[in-house]
Amino acid sequence: MGPQVAADLEKLTLAIFERAVGVAAERGIIVADTKLEFGHDTDGVLRLGDEVLTPDSSRFWPADAWKPGSSQPSYDKQFVRDYLASTGWNRTAPGPQLPPEVVEATRARYVEAYERLTGTSFADYVATT
Repeated sequence: MGPQVAADLEKLTLAIFERAVGVAAERGIIVADTKLEFGHDTDGVLRLGDEVLTPDSSRFWPADAWKPGSSQPSYDKQFVRDYLASTGWNRTAPGPQLPPEVVEATRARYVEAYERLTGTSFADYVATT
């Protein structure tokens, strides 16, 4: 893509990440990492695409529970990954069906992340969509 696009991507990525880290920190959450996906539209304009800063694309940790050198409690899909690893699944399709309690525990983590990050009720959001 060339050095200019690489420089543009670096600048955009760092600006988005720094903003996210600041907002999350104000709400007691560590953004441990995230992925951002960019592409060019049909006019050649660089655009941010796909999901951005969701529990599926980021690792969110509660700051008050963070402990260095250990597995962290999280608001992301790591809970599902850990469950799948515990089943002995060899990562070939089809994957094991998730038990209802794993689905509900994952949903609860995502809802808590939403509410902490936005300062609004998830139930209110659902009611208005």
